[in-house]
Amino acid sequence: MTPTQVHAATALIGWGQVRHTRHRPAHHAFAYTTAFLMLPMRSVQAGLCTTPLAINRRAWFAFHDADHGDGRPAETGGALAWLDALLHQEGIHDATGEVWLQAFPRVLGHAFKPVSFWYAQRADGSLAAIVAEVNNTFGERHCYLLPAPQYGQTILAHKVFHVSPFCDVQGEYRFRFMRTEHNGQDRIVARVDHGDGDGPLIDTSWSGVLEPATAAALRRVVWRFPLLTLAVVTRIHWHALLLWLKKVPFWRKPEPPRDFVTR
Repeated sequence: MTPTQVHAATALIGWGQVRHTRHRPAHHAFAYTTAFLMLPMRSVQAGLCTTPLAINRRAWFAFHDADHGDGRPAETGGALAWLDALLHQEGIHDATGEVWLQAFPRVLGHAFKPVSFWYAQRADGSLAAIVAEVNNTFGERHCYLLPAPQYGQTILAHKVFHVSPFCDVQGEYRFRFMRTEHNGQDRIVARVDHGDGDGPLIDTSWSGVLEPATAAALRRVVWRFPLLTLAVVTRIHWHALLLWLKKVPFWRKPEPPRDFVTR
């Protein structure tokens, strides 16, 4: 895959919400405000993206290539090289435009990203693929590849990867993405709903309004969410306790899927 020359793009900060609703066997729902990164990875790698965000260096609030994909460092191409290789292996050769990564940052050296989304564009700006990169609390990672997606379109994928001990590895995911501009606001929505043979089980969404990752915006993130990723892990365990108290069945962790990518 030979990427075309991309125009310089600006690193963005997303201000929004994570929502989660379980429908059965006990109703359980929560929503919390958060901040996240939206990075133009080709511009970042080419040195065209000027941003005060710390890239592959220590800072309170930073991005590190090694937190994604196969963990390769920036010196060997980093996460973008991993993604290009993955797409090429899967027969997707037209993702030569910008690649946007929606992800949580590394905070105070700590990184945990339940899910990150890679939006790989063609040279004309249309979507060639979206990759959902999923991590569980057992240190395992799996990717769902969605070829030739469109914003507003629902895309189905079989669930094959263990995420929560309160949810069996069965059924299907329904992915739906939106990126819109309204009244001068750039907004991203990533929705992932999980259903099984009995119908809808869990609905989730991760959305936010995007703005340039200026020094002022990064300072606001530090003040509002100083322990952002640690808070994510804390919430995961807190809600696991609440589900246990509601007597939601517990499933033992199975072996991870043989293949790293589910198409």
